[in-house]
Amino acid sequence: MKILMLLKYPLFGSGSGTYARKLAEKLAEDHPKDSVAVFCPNKENIKLKNVKIYNFDLPFTVASTGHPSWPNAKQFHNLNPEEVDELFTRSLAQVLKVIHDFRPDVIHVHHALYLTWVADYIRAVYGTYFVTTIHGTGLLTATQDKRWIPLTKSALSRSAFINAVSGDTKKWLLKIYKRRGIDRQIRIITGGIDLQNYPKRMSTQTIEKKYKLKGKKVVIFVGKLEKHKGVEYLLRAAPKIKGEIFILGSGEDQDRLQGIAKDLKLRNVHFLGYFGPEYVRELKEFYRRASVFVFPSTWDEPLGLVALEAMASYTPVVASNKGGIPLAVKNGVNGYLVRARSSKQISDRVNKILDDPELESKLGQAARKIVEEKFDWKFIAERFYTYYQRANAQSKKRLKRMNLPLDYAREKQEIKGKRLGYI
Repeated sequence: MKILMLLKYPLFGSGSGTYARKLAEKLAEDHPKDSVAVFCPNKENIKLKNVKIYNFDLPFTVASTGHPSWPNAKQFHNLNPEEVDELFTRSLAQVLKVIHDFRPDVIHVHHALYLTWVADYIRAVYGTYFVTTIHGTGLLTATQDKRWIPLTKSALSRSAFINAVSGDTKKWLLKIYKRRGIDRQIRIITGGIDLQNYPKRMSTQTIEKKYKLKGKKVVIFVGKLEKHKGVEYLLRAAPKIKGEIFILGSGEDQDRLQGIAKDLKLRNVHFLGYFGPEYVRELKEFYRRASVFVFPSTWDEPLGLVALEAMASYTPVVASNKGGIPLAVKNGVNGYLVRARSSKQISDRVNKILDDPELESKLGQAARKIVEEKFDWKFIAERFYTYYQRANAQSKKRLKRMNLPLDYAREKQEIKGKRLGYI
C-alpha cells in the first residue's frame, strides 16, 4: 500500500508537523513493504528514514496562528480572494504531479482547510480515497473566516473517515461543520510519542555546561510564542517561582513577552528561541533536566504534543485545564491542572513540585507510565493503518466503476430521488 500525507506546514515547528512526521516515520518503520510519502513545505530539505518527501512550493507563507520558521507569514483569515485562489490552484497543480509520480493508494490530509479540497478533487478524478486529521488551528481559521467552511464541509463529507486529535476537537468540529451523519465518520486518535527517542536514562551534560545549570531548579515552556499559548501568565508567575524559567520557542508574541519580562525585571526568565531540527538533542535534554514543564494555554488546546514529550522525559506538567490537555495531564497524578490565566495557581503548583523532590519523582514516574500506556506511536500508527486499509479497499471498489461516466451510479440514484452518499 502507498500512503501519501498532505501537510500545509513544515515537519518541524508545529504540533501538526510533529504529528505527521512521527506518524510517517512509524508507519515506514513498522510496514517496510509499504511506501510512505509526505507532501509539505520543505525548503530545509529535511529527510526522514524510508519516507519520501515532496516539497510544497508555496506561493507565500501562510499560517493559522503563526509558525516559528515563517516569522512574516500571512494569516489565513486575512487572505484576499485572489490569494485563496492562488493557494488552491498552486497546491492542486503540485499535488497532481505527486499523484502521477507516487501513485498513492490512500491520501491522508492534515488540517481541514484547502488541502481537503485538493484531496476531494483527486478522489473524484482518480478514485483515490482520503482520510482527514483535524488539528485545532484549522478549526480556528474556520471560526475566524467562514469563507473556508463551504468547500471544506463538502470535502469532509467524502472523507473515508475523519480523525479528531481529542474529544474537545471533535466537539469543535461538530459545532462548525454541522451535517447529518458526520459524527459517524469521526474517530479520536491523539498524537503520541516514539518512546525509543526518550530513553529511560539520558545525560544532560550539554545543556548543564552551556546554560550553567548546576545546582539550579529548572522550569521550562516549549512552544510557539503566541498570545493564546498563555506564556504571559507564566511570566507574571515568575517572581514567585523558586527556580530558573527557560522559554524555548519563538513567534509573533515574542517582543511583547520580552517587554513584559523587562517591565517586571525578571532575572529568572531566559528566552532561548526556537529549537529546530539541529537542536533536537538539546531540547530533549531540557525536557529531562526540567523539574516542571508549564503549559499555560488560554485556548482549547487539542492536546499538546510538547506536554507528552515532557511526560515521556519523566517531567511533571503544570497545565491549563483547557481543551484536550486533561486527556494527558491528570490532576495530582502526573502534574497539576490550573485555571487558565491564573498566575497564582501556576506559581503555587510549580513551587509545590520544586519544594518536594520526592513528589517531583512520583509525578514524573506517573507521567512516563501514562505515555507508555496510552500515547505510544506504535499503537497509534496501527490504528491509522487499519483505517488506511479500509480507505484503500473503498478506492479499489470505486476504480472498478471508473470505466462508467464519472459518478454515473450516483446520478442514477439521485434521479430516482434517493440520495446516495460517497461512503
